[in-house]
Amino acid sequence: MKLDGKVAIVTGAARGIGRASAMQFAREGAKVAVADIRAELGRETVRLIESASGQATFVLTDVSKEEDVKIMVEETVARWGRIDILFNNAGYAQVKLVEETSEAEWDQLFGVNLKSVFFGVKHVVPIMRRQGGGVILNMGSISGLTGQMRTPGYVASKGAVVMLTKSLALDYGADHIRVNCLCPGITDTPAFREHISSSADPEALIRERQTRVPLGRFLTPEDVARAALYLVCDDSEGVTGIAHVVDGGLLAAAEYSSNWLPRKSE
Repeated sequence: MKLDGKVAIVTGAARGIGRASAMQFAREGAKVAVADIRAELGRETVRLIESASGQATFVLTDVSKEEDVKIMVEETVARWGRIDILFNNAGYAQVKLVEETSEAEWDQLFGVNLKSVFFGVKHVVPIMRRQGGGVILNMGSISGLTGQMRTPGYVASKGAVVMLTKSLALDYGADHIRVNCLCPGITDTPAFREHISSSADPEALIRERQTRVPLGRFLTPEDVARAALYLVCDDSEGVTGIAHVVDGGLLAAAEYSSNWLPRKSE
């Protein structure tokens, strides 16, 4: 198993990519601290891991609050004695133009998407340094690499995560701590479904957006979790400071639509 004997923290692990990643890490032998603000769903993730003979514990955590993150780290160390992997996965999107956004909304978005990375790294690095190394994975987005309409705060926060990741990789490489960023494309998660549910025709929107993806489908949380596993296990031990894109080919072209492809003959 790729993570046998390792201890991992996954934030935002109550559902979606976080849950899929926590379960993937556990299947590969890691003991997983499931951190989330959603207690019932977080404990469900733990039950799913345990039902598959894995080891996990739930830590109620608001990642935008430093004291919560500090307690998350302390409880994980108290339970298992070390932290080998920190996956700063928690985050959310906000669909609002700048002039529609309040200061409180902007601060909350950056608190969850960006400040949480700062808090997690601040409290985990001393532990990883003492034990001789570790791996930190930050959740970015393809929206942190290119512009996107009507989500300026989200794009700005994810762009900052990408650049913070590169700087952290430089700062902690000598401590044998690798730091990378995972940048998914359109992923079919509960958050995505909630996001499109307010549109006039959600199913039509899904069909339209799928035409932009060369692989012809949205990512699943498990697609992204497998990429996360690669970045936190020894298969990528020579990799640090990168923004790893998993997007079904979405960013490979300036313009693309499957509607433009020749029709296949029957």
